[in-house]
Amino acid sequence: MASRVPSAVVAATGLVGGYGVARWTKKRQLGGAVLAVAGAAAAQQWRRQAGGRAASALTAAYVAAFAGSHPLAKKVGAWPSVFGVAGAVALASWAVADRKSA
Repeated sequence: MASRVPSAVVAATGLVGGYGVARWTKKRQLGGAVLAVAGAAAAQQWRRQAGGRAASALTAAYVAAFAGSHPLAKKVGAWPSVFGVAGAVALASWAVADRKSA
């Protein structure tokens, strides 16, 4: 049986992968699709692992990280911003959902 990918990894991959796809393909909508699919997958895991309230809070953090990465990028650069917010979301996801199921 294949091991389950932790929701922290799914969420961080969605943020980093969404930006990477948008940047390298020059198609923001494609990057947005990656971001949305990974976010939805993470949200399902969060709901299963930690309940609806926690899933709502983590989903809000995911969306806020995406939005917050834009102004942060003006100060520290695009990639450092994306990696920083992805790390913050991954840490929150691990602390709230993944740690309990490990």
